[in-house]
Amino acid sequence: MKWFLFIIFITLFSGCSTKNTPYSAKKAKLHKIQKQQTNKKTPYKPKSKNYITTALYKEYKKWYKTPYKYGGCNTNGVDCSSLIQNIYKDAFNIKIPRTTKEQAKIGHKVSKSSMKEGDLVFFKTGYNSRHAGIIIERGKFIHTSTKYGVVISHINNPYWKSKYWQARRILP
Repeated sequence: MKWFLFIIFITLFSGCSTKNTPYSAKKAKLHKIQKQQTNKKTPYKPKSKNYITTALYKEYKKWYKTPYKYGGCNTNGVDCSSLIQNIYKDAFNIKIPRTTKEQAKIGHKVSKSSMKEGDLVFFKTGYNSRHAGIIIERGKFIHTSTKYGVVISHINNPYWKSKYWQARRILP
């Protein structure tokens, strides 16, 4: 009799549920990112309408949410130095070196307080690793994030502020 009650109990409480279980937060976030990637609508609009800013936003729209890929150089995946190289070539018809190490030597150094649209900004992200981006507007820069792909971040974000290394001007 005990076994019979036990089997009925197990059968009642171990059956399939017909309720739909909600997506986990991670799956929902991934779904949202994938939807944004297909829409490719950029969340930023320029405040300034000068030639450099306009050209940079046009390029940003092409690259927006392109995933990070070390050594990548196209919209299937791109790293920070290749992104800069491609944007400068397409927006300004200027050829610059491929690596962050070489890019950090071109143009002339400018202070953090005098950075403007088109300046390259460099960060020391590790003992021997560097990251780079392009200033698009006051305090904002285009770069490729390992987590979010090509995005715009603010230079005064605590992470970037602590990693800032230098800025270089190539454009007049």
